[in-house]
Amino acid sequence: MAAVEKIVVVTRKTPLEELIERFNSRAQAKFYIEHSGAQFQEYENEHEAYQRSLEALRKSLPHEPKAQFIERAFLPTFQFNEQDLVVTVGQDGLVVNVAKYLTSQPLLALNPDPARIDGVLIPFPVSEARRILPRALEGRMKIKRISMAAAELNDGQTLLAVNDLFIGPKSHISAKYLLDFRGEHEPQSSSGIIVSTGTGSTGWLQSIVTGAAAITRGVLKKKDLKIPQPAQYRLDGESEELYFSVWEPFTSRTSRATVVFGRIQPGESLYITSRMPGYGVIFSDGIESDFVAFNSGAIAKVGLANRKAHLIISTS
Repeated sequence: MAAVEKIVVVTRKTPLEELIERFNSRAQAKFYIEHSGAQFQEYENEHEAYQRSLEALRKSLPHEPKAQFIERAFLPTFQFNEQDLVVTVGQDGLVVNVAKYLTSQPLLALNPDPARIDGVLIPFPVSEARRILPRALEGRMKIKRISMAAAELNDGQTLLAVNDLFIGPKSHISAKYLLDFRGEHEPQSSSGIIVSTGTGSTGWLQSIVTGAAAITRGVLKKKDLKIPQPAQYRLDGESEELYFSVWEPFTSRTSRATVVFGRIQPGESLYITSRMPGYGVIFSDGIESDFVAFNSGAIAKVGLANRKAHLIISTS
């Protein structure tokens, strides 16, 4: 690993800060929350815990190399350098957001509030930063290379996902498209297609599998039909396979539903041709506002991304 030239710390706004932005003042935010029956104190406690963690991290940063703090909203325009050590302070979603903007930079994920955040992708609490940072800067670390999915459009646009991609309508209407997988071509109408990575295989995919199994059990009136457990289909974060699942497929004279679930192996791709005049989208990792249009004439090639996220999981 090349010498680190800069530590880039990525932060996020707390729910309290987002409320204040929405209602223009702390007092107005408090009035709204308390009149809706919720406890404003919890927002304040969470905010204070996050600020304490940021202050603790600032005190743990070494004098060299220099450190730069940026807020998550600036990620789309921020230029990371290859010699950066990137540190996130927030929930798993922040790790996912940041990973898509990196190439080979190591990513150190710190949990600012272990009492509130489970942190599946966050191996370390902020309290360990003073111990971990010097070792990471020296290259004394174990990296987990997390696979990502990629949707490449025929107009040159590419969208990456750490957890999952959604290909479908931007509102609650039917998506129409032509699906092509392993030589099978099928016109479909559905609520969309979800493509899950190993990291995301127990997220959105789990809810789809659980719901489909429960509905099947009810329709067939088979109470002994077991819902598949995550261990039966979970993929490791480093897996080079992807799952795809057609969400709520509908059959008609012009649409079929035989290719609705599958595993995309290394070197394979799923092709989707849009038949949506003006309401098709592709977004990743649940961020609906950050989408690419997927309208009639657009073709998406979906498969394993050619780069991985480099997550630090331990130091020596």
